[in-house]
Amino acid sequence: MAVWGGISRNVRLLCGQIQRCGQIAAPFPLTSARCLSQAASQPQPSPDDNEAVNPTFINRNPRNLEQMALAVKERGWKTTWPHREFYHRLVFSRSQHHVTAEVFSSRSPIPVLSCSTKEWAVKQQLVSTNCVAACQAVGEVLAHRCHQAGITRMVYRAIPWQYRSDAVLSFKAAMKDGGILLSEPRRKYLGA
Repeated sequence: MAVWGGISRNVRLLCGQIQRCGQIAAPFPLTSARCLSQAASQPQPSPDDNEAVNPTFINRNPRNLEQMALAVKERGWKTTWPHREFYHRLVFSRSQHHVTAEVFSSRSPIPVLSCSTKEWAVKQQLVSTNCVAACQAVGEVLAHRCHQAGITRMVYRAIPWQYRSDAVLSFKAAMKDGGILLSEPRRKYLGA
């Protein structure tokens, strides 16, 4: 008896839904079930919504102050070498077998970017992994990676007795040709 009561209640609910759709209640409706469910109407976008500007702007770029030369540079002692007053520092090193270039941030001892002739993609394009052409190739690849990371200025101070070598000069020329400035702007001090 309870089963018949549940079925009759379901039939009454179904008939009520069909009547709401404008159909005539019948034991077996001949219309499709589309009238049982209706899609919600979507609001039409107005052209003014695209031009609306939020009155409060929050800059979420963590390097914003650095790019404007307002961020604090760690100074360190005057007698330390290399100097610690930088946002990004470029370190170029040559060993007996390979050439390596790394970009360090002032906040971390771990390199942010690096390029070396130990990498297979660079090594397969070179005849020798420690010649002047290898230094130039490492400079070109590192300049491209720096642009991809958004780093366009960095400090580079070569060891004085290696500064005039052909390898170091070709590396610096490749970095400059890649659009990287090897100097940083002086820090701006706001009036206090």
